[in-house]
Amino acid sequence: MKNCWEFMQCGREKNSGLGVCPAATEVRANGVNGGTNGGRVCWAVAGTFCAGEVQGTYAQKLKTCASCAFRLTVREEVSYKFKHIYF
Repeated sequence: MKNCWEFMQCGREKNSGLGVCPAATEVRANGVNGGTNGGRVCWAVAGTFCAGEVQGTYAQKLKTCASCAFRLTVREEVSYKFKHIYF
């Protein structure tokens, strides 16, 4: 199972030109949906990017993230225990 930065191939799990993604460093979500840090719940982590733009809080991201290919993939892979987490 891939983390969001692997699936999206953005390179933001480390310091890239856009900086380190908050999902890569969100330790409170480590292990949720089988991911590293917030890597499998990026939609619940404030400040992550989509198409090069900061998406903001969970409430602000809800519409965009609901149809995200990565979120839909995670939901399918772990459907029996899929978790939406909120910080």
